[in-house]
Order: sequence, then structure tokens, then C-alpha cells
Amino acid sequence: MTRRIEQPHERIAALDALHDAPLHIVLVEPEIPPNTGNVARLCAATGCALHLVEPLGFSIEDRELKRAGLDYWEHVRLAVHPSLAAFLETTATMRRWFFSTRAARRYTDIEIAYGDMLVFGKETKGLPAELIARFASHTVRIPMREGTVRSINLSTCAGIAAYSALAQLGFPNLE
Repeated sequence: MTRRIEQPHERIAALDALHDAPLHIVLVEPEIPPNTGNVARLCAATGCALHLVEPLGFSIEDRELKRAGLDYWEHVRLAVHPSLAAFLETTATMRRWFFSTRAARRYTDIEIAYGDMLVFGKETKGLPAELIARFASHTVRIPMREGTVRSINLSTCAGIAAYSALAQLGFPNLE
């Protein structure tokens, strides 16, 4: 069982406070602070909301996380969900796209809408197989050469997906 690390609450927003975000980037049980910091920086640059699903492998106060996000944390709109089940329940009315190397459909074959959620699994295991099966029609993959690597780095995947989705939306509020 993963130990739950207490998170500081002054940085965390309620879901309804994030309704105007063009996209929601969701990291399910992230383990590596620099990856989450890089995604936080991406969210600060694009206006996307960042959702972290516990348990996290670190505190959002971690020095490594702050270093990766540099001084951009004040521009990140962050929601923290206590579990995957709680996240799925709380966001049931929102459209979610689940990214997995096991998906059949490419991420470029979907139409993104304003406010969609892009959901990524933990670095070592990805998203749970039962989740992929349950939401198969909303599961997509980023193509890569077969037999070369197990997966692409989490923060790289989030960047690829976010900018592709933002392009479909016409890069709202970005210069």
C-alpha cells in the first residue's frame, strides 16, 4: 500500500474554480517530481488546469518538484483528487481522454473540445488495465516505433497531447 503524503492546501483549487480552463491535464498517481514539475510548467504556460490524483509519490512541496516547475507554481491552477475512484466520480460529467500505450486509436484521430481532460498514468505502470477496458472508446495512444522503448516520458506525452489539443482549439488565449 502506498503511503499518503499530506499536501499543502493553499495551492489547491476546487474543481468548479477550474471550469474555464481550455484543457485539464490529469496525472494519475505520478511518482517522479520533475515530471510533475514539467507538466505544471506546461500548464502555467498554456492556462490548462493540472489535476493530480493521489497517492502521489512526493509532496507538492518537494524541492525537486519546485525546481522543475521553477517559479511558475503561482500560475498553475491545481486540483488534487484523493483517489482514482474519487476523480472518476467528481469528473463523470466531463469528457476524458485516457492515454495509454495499449490503446488502439491514435490521439490525432480524436476531436478535442474546450474543457476536455487528458489523463495520463503513473510513470512505472501507466493507467490501470481495467480503466483502459472500461473507457476503451476514450482511450488513445501516441504512436512510437515498435520494439524500441516501453513508453515516452510522462511530461513529454503531456506536452505532445496538450499542444495538439490546443491547436485543435485554436490556441485559446495564447500568443
